[in-house]
Amino acid sequence: MASAEIDALVQQLARLPGLGPRSARRAVLHLIKRRETALAPLRAALDRVSESLVACSTCNNVDTSDPCGICADPRRDARALCVVEEVADLWALDRSRLFPGRYHVLGGRLSALDGVRPEDIAIEPLIRRVAAGGIDEVVLAMNATLEGQTTAHYITDRLEGLPIRLTMLAHGLPVGGELDYLDEGTLAQALRARRPVG
Repeated sequence: MASAEIDALVQQLARLPGLGPRSARRAVLHLIKRRETALAPLRAALDRVSESLVACSTCNNVDTSDPCGICADPRRDARALCVVEEVADLWALDRSRLFPGRYHVLGGRLSALDGVRPEDIAIEPLIRRVAAGGIDEVVLAMNATLEGQTTAHYITDRLEGLPIRLTMLAHGLPVGGELDYLDEGTLAQALRARRPVG
């Protein structure tokens, strides 16, 4: 049996996404075994992040500086803005290194069932940011869920009349996907978004 302190650490780690109780126990055992090379550096890194973590006042990204590294990067195209639901979406898109512009994190998506209204997420700061000028294109990178698409339509209505090009991420067949393994929603979207050949 582990002590109450070690058990509490296992329970905290088990709360993290992707880790269950067994994975958390293995992680804790690894940290205990390598106290000097794993546990101490992890603790120091957690302390540093905890002390300096802030939300970017420009885009709502989470970083250790305000503005965040993406907003402060002069190599980024300030005329292109990609709107995402969560910070995890920003990180996933930016990892691809395919979008040269900047981002705006809503911090959620509209959901009548969950009681999430437009004023509960960062839509107004987005509208003000685009209305201030200097942005030519807004890419709506919402998740392909009912709530994500509702959010995208709401933002589209709010941005109507502003001198920007408004685009959305394409949805449909994944690269390497086989038709018989795809759900009806993905197939329907792929058929609706079909384009001419040649």
